Amino acid sequence: MRRWLGKGWDMTVRHKYVGVLLFLYRLLWGFFLFRLVDSVVTPVLARYPDLHPNANAIPLFLIEAEFRLLRTDLLDPLLWLLAGLLLFRMIVSPLINAGLYYSFRHSEEEKSGTRMLAGIRQAWKPVVLLYWLENALALLPAVWLLPMAKDRFFSAGSPGSWIRELLPYAAGWLIWGFVVHVLFQCLQFGAVSREGFGKALMQALSRALPLLAVSLAMAGIGAAASAAVSSVSLLWSGFIAVALHQAFHFVRTLLSLWTAASQFAVWRGNE
Repeated sequence: MRRWLGKGWDMTVRHKYVGVLLFLYRLLWGFFLFRLVDSVVTPVLARYPDLHPNANAIPLFLIEAEFRLLRTDLLDPLLWLLAGLLLFRMIVSPLINAGLYYSFRHSEEEKSGTRMLAGIRQAWKPVVLLYWLENALALLPAVWLLPMAKDRFFSAGSPGSWIRELLPYAAGWLIWGFVVHVLFQCLQFGAVSREGFGKALMQALSRALPLLAVSLAMAGIGAAASAAVSSVSLLWSGFIAVALHQAFHFVRTLLSLWTAASQFAVWRGNE
């Protein structure tokens, strides 16, 4: 596994400028999404009762907030904008994947530079199709799980028991999403390598164990880094904690790039 992680890190270093672009893309996405939600939530929270409300103040606030959010057209512009942002992400993200995975493929031969734009031009159609199909399959269990969760919420004795009852289903959904993601990522690798879906699938299945090991190892590294940053933020307050928290977004982007590169190295199976 160390060999695959090393190969993945070598490809990540060769794509460091792509990592910067991915970081800026995610930063802008998060900023606009936050500002969009904040534009609706802040006016509602501004009417929260003061520090010493009477017994009826908070229930009245909740009733008013529910009425404004669900019974008026306050959310209509927000929902349309969210749908537009989601459509934008569903288009841009697979284009980035196509360019990045294509560049992974050719970096093995050229050992320098990147070929993002060439990858987008040549492989965007199958990668976009696979990306959309992946998301559809990952969300498919919601058709059954969400109505079931709603029914059990009203029959549960308490919110705590309801959550405990749903934990196995949530874990199963998480595992399903992880398997679907890794599988379709390998199919995207095959699409940019022009090796066909059948061969890409067979390569993924034949290397399922190392793919799983590398994916879990990178997830563990990411979780450890996140825990370390959270611990430092709790111990150190002020500018240092804020700067460290903001810098960690770039580290997270770098880890995701390293994960994809390592998975590609395993899928290719090059010694």
